[in-house]
Amino acid sequence: MPAAPATPPSLPVTFRPTRTRVVLLTVGVAVFAVLTVIALLLERLNAGERTSFIFTGGLFFAVLALLSRPHVSADEKGVTVVNLTRTRRLEWAEILAVNLRVGDPWVSLDLADGTSLPAMGIQPGIAKQQAIRDASALRALAERYGTGTPSD
Repeated sequence: MPAAPATPPSLPVTFRPTRTRVVLLTVGVAVFAVLTVIALLLERLNAGERTSFIFTGGLFFAVLALLSRPHVSADEKGVTVVNLTRTRRLEWAEILAVNLRVGDPWVSLDLADGTSLPAMGIQPGIAKQQAIRDASALRALAERYGTGTPSD
């Protein structure tokens, strides 16, 4: 990964895979709308079948909305990592390194307790350069505000 930017971004800042989020939510709305229209237009369906079409569309949308949830928010006190179903608040001192290696699906944070935390809010999927910039910015913030050992 390229070197950290000379000046970290101003706080508070939120990193999220915007393109991925737009695609997921657009597809979710489209599928929900199509299934709802089909349910309402097909005259041969009874009320239960119509309901199941609409429910399936809503369920599909809910899953895609869940997949679009991840983000990483940073402020003066620390970082909040929101992944699919879990949210974790970290103080800057807890973050030792911000890693985004070639082939990684998302950033991982090396923590002071010896564990690693995936930060799915920064992922190179369909916006690789943006993910690299975001990871570099988060690394610069961790090095500036953290008391842990900066990464190499």
